This record gives sequence, C-alpha cells and structure tokens, in this order.
Amino acid sequence: MGLDQFTVLEWFLVAQHELLLFTAAFFAVGLIDELAIDLAYLGLRLKRRFKTPVVNGVELSRRHLSGRAAVFIPAWQESAVIGPTICHMLANWSQTGLRIYVGCYRNDPSTIASVIAAARSDTRVRLVIHGADGPTSKADCLNRLYSALCTDETRIGEQVRMVVLHDAEDMVDPAALGLLDMGLSHADFVQLPVLALPQIGSQFIGTHYSDEFAEAHGKTLVVRDALGAAIPGAGVGCAISREILAQFGDEPFARHSLTEDYELGLRIAERGGRGRFLRCRTQEGRLIATRAYFPAELNIAVRQKTRWMHGIALQGWDRLGWSGSPVNLWMQLRDRRGPFGAILLTLAYALIVVSALATLVVGLGLAKPLPLSSLLKALLLVNLFGVAWRLGSRVAFTAREYGWRVGFMAIPRLMVSNVIAIMAGRRALLAYIGTLRGAPIVWDKTEHRDHPAMNPSLGQMAG
Repeated sequence: MGLDQFTVLEWFLVAQHELLLFTAAFFAVGLIDELAIDLAYLGLRLKRRFKTPVVNGVELSRRHLSGRAAVFIPAWQESAVIGPTICHMLANWSQTGLRIYVGCYRNDPSTIASVIAAARSDTRVRLVIHGADGPTSKADCLNRLYSALCTDETRIGEQVRMVVLHDAEDMVDPAALGLLDMGLSHADFVQLPVLALPQIGSQFIGTHYSDEFAEAHGKTLVVRDALGAAIPGAGVGCAISREILAQFGDEPFARHSLTEDYELGLRIAERGGRGRFLRCRTQEGRLIATRAYFPAELNIAVRQKTRWMHGIALQGWDRLGWSGSPVNLWMQLRDRRGPFGAILLTLAYALIVVSALATLVVGLGLAKPLPLSSLLKALLLVNLFGVAWRLGSRVAFTAREYGWRVGFMAIPRLMVSNVIAIMAGRRALLAYIGTLRGAPIVWDKTEHRDHPAMNPSLGQMAG
C-alpha cells in the first residue's frame, strides 16, 4: 500500500507509534541518568563512604562558635510565620556569637510588628527595614541584609565568620548551627539537608515535597558531594564563609536571579571555593536538617515550582552557561532538564489517551494494527523496568525518613508531582519568554500560612 493510500485512521496509528517511540526513547535516556545516580550511591555505600555520620547532638548544640555568625532571613508579608520562626531559632540556638538579621519592607508593618514582638528585646535579633516598598526581589532583600551586616562589622571592628541563610517559615535543628560552624572549618560553603514535613491535611500536594526532598537530599546531593561536584544552595540551612562572600562585592546575591541561593553555591565553586553537603544524624537517630511545611494548595505549589524551574533551568542556562568538569556538566544538565521533562510528561499522559483511542480503532476493525518494532519493544521494557526501579527508590528514601506508611503513599503522590511539574513547566517557559521581552524579575514568593511550631497537629516531625 502506498503512502497516498493510507486512511486518516491509519495515519493516526502511525503517528501514535512514532510518538510512542520518541517518548520512550527520551524516557529511557532519563532513566539511565537516574540509574547512574542510583548505582553511584549503591557503589559508594558498599564501600562505606556513604555511611551517615553519627554526631553528639547535645555537644553540637552547645558548641562554642569559632567566630561570630549572622543569620539572614528575608521576609515579605510573613507575619503569620516569622514570629514562631524567630522564637524557635532563639530557643534552639543559644550561642552568644549569633545575630539574626531579619529583612522587612517599610510597607509591610504587620511583619515588622511580628519581628519586634518575637525578639522581645533579645539583642541577637536585628530588624532591617528596606528603604524601598516591597516586594523587590529576594536577592535584593538579602543584599540589604548584607549591607546592614557590613555596617555593623565596621562599627564594632570585627567580621563575622559565617553567614547562614534561612527562610521565614523554617524550623532549625538545635545542633545545626554547631554543625555548620564545624563544617566551615574544611569548606567555604556548607549545605544541610531539608526535610519537608508530611501534612495530615494535605497528604498529596503538601506531602509530595516530602518524597522529593527525602530522595534528593538523601541520595542525589550525597552523590554530588562524593563526586566532588559543585553543591548548589537550597536557600535554607546553608552557611557561607564570610571571606568568600566578600569576593562577590557589595551585592553578593544576584538581584536578577530567581534562584540566587542555587546560583551562589555554583559561583563559589567557580571561584575555587569548596562546597560540602553535610548529612549527619544525632545519637538518637534524628537527622540534623531544616524542617518546614511546604505549600498545601495546588496553585501555590505550581507557583513555587515555576520559580524554581525558571531560575534553575532557564535562567541558569543564560546566567551560568556550561562549564567545569565532566561531573559538573552532568549535574548542570540534570538541574536544567525540568522544562524538557515537563514536555515529556505531557506527551506521556497524552499518549495514554491516544493509545486508548488507537486500541478502540483497531478493536472496531476500522484499521489494521501497526506492529511494534523491535526497538520500540525494547524501549518499552526499559521504561517498565525503570519506572518500577524509580518507584522503589522513591518509596525507600521516603520511608527511611517518615516510615513505611508515608513511604508507600509516595507511589500515588508521584502522579501529583508529575501534574505539578507539567503545570509549572508551562508557566516557567511563558515567564522566561516574558523576561526575554523585558518583564522585570519580581519576588513571586511562596505564601506561608502555617508553622510547625504553631500547628504540630498538621503534620509529623521526621526522626
């Protein structure tokens, strides 16, 4: 039969076959990439290089800091959570060498009032009010805090040893500050794990972050650290040496970047600084990490992941380019695959509908079935194995932090994660096109309504 004799339905079956081949091929490439990370993790663990260090949490919480520490917390419309965060931080970090810099805006009086109430005349809290109306950008707010720090250092004639970054909703671990101080003895940048707390009231949208961070900060960043790749900043639970921060000038945080924390970690590595990812447990088994609730509503989760995808994948390509060792290039490629992954996921879900229609067409005898090629059969088998492997990995790492009940629920939550990624990918591409046309970079911050210290019944603490 010639091509001109194909019916519309037969062309539909051909298109379905080719689309399936295209999607299966690229999914196979992605699965091989993930398998490489998994095999690296398993291999290094067998060599006992990945055994999580056990430390004395009590001693670390009482550790005398090697130098003064400044904590930067940028805040815009955070009156609901900034107070509990400050109180929790002051209670858990008792070191006298600590000073907390909270950046607020002059047109946000409720957040300013919450900071003042939480500080309760504790001299370790420094309220810094931005001279412009908010929001500007998170990086701009951080640069204002850095300016206040420089002013204080000039006034007292002494520099701090490290700058620690946190968000307005974070719950810090009592041993975290001591561990960061210890880590900077051998590095210029240190990142601690982040634990997204499971939420009883949002077991799919809010808790899907628990699955993602458990795997990313329990495996991927551990492998990245072991291979000597640059460690990106997560924006919370990370410490930068004051010496290397000074090398970035008066504005060390990139004001035109949506993910200035991620970018700073990579730029430190570009300058020859050493970054480390420190994953330790206390003798009681508690992971020393930053804990927080993540968005429990779909639109807020999509907005947050849009910012991450736009900043890391799209802006990162423009602003950071491609450079470094083969391992760093590999990690950059992994970081920037988000938009393409969203396109593949869209095609995969579309294929479910298209394949169902194709089966119906063949079943009704309207067209002859198109035989699957050997290549496509092989790719589908690879995909099937890969998906099963990925689900097992996600379940295992989630269960390790939160228990098997939460772990097994990671399987249905994966679909939620995929849907959010698809929606965020579309928005990120549109937002990126907008910036290319001159749209300004603004602080599209995540709205925080609940804090673990205020509403412990909403979730569970990870051990």
